[in-house]
Amino acid sequence: MSPASRAWVVLAGLLCACAVAVALAGVAPTAIDWQPSRAVAEPWRALTAIALHYSALHLGANLAGAALVAALGAAAAVSKPMVWAWAVATPLTQFGLLARPDLLHYGGLSGVLHAGAGVVAVHLLRVGPTSRRIVGLLLAIGLVAKVIGEAPWGAPLRAPTGWDITTAPLAHATGLLSGVLCAAIASAWPTRSPTAARDV
Repeated sequence: MSPASRAWVVLAGLLCACAVAVALAGVAPTAIDWQPSRAVAEPWRALTAIALHYSALHLGANLAGAALVAALGAAAAVSKPMVWAWAVATPLTQFGLLARPDLLHYGGLSGVLHAGAGVVAVHLLRVGPTSRRIVGLLLAIGLVAKVIGEAPWGAPLRAPTGWDITTAPLAHATGLLSGVLCAAIASAWPTRSPTAARDV
């Protein structure tokens, strides 16, 4: 595993560790969740909200999702810029929720996990042989279909069958969009080769 892939897995592990720590600490949800009305005064909630989960099922599902995104990134051999792209997309996912001020509270990793999957899709589409690009395309199509199927433009909260919490489809959309945009910018950012660095 490359250093960048290890960093990707470490980032996923850090997100999981924060979520578990908050669950064990029994933090009051309103103390750290995302609230549009407090976005300007307390922007740090864009980070703390991702560690907050409203039930054991919610936490367990997102931990499993984080493991999947970690495995996807490692298998795709993501580059260092892609790791940074996911890290930057993490708080941007919550700021995208400002588009729906009627979503009064939000917490959880799901939006950030969609961002990570979007980063992997962009990476696969840009790097490697045709087979990898096809995998990236299929992943991108699957993610877009999932987000559209959830109708994020509808009600801010849904109560899916089998879940003991409500979900916020818009967070999946803002996560995917943040991940794709950050990955596209990271891909286009000029990098200096070691040889060029020595010549300066």
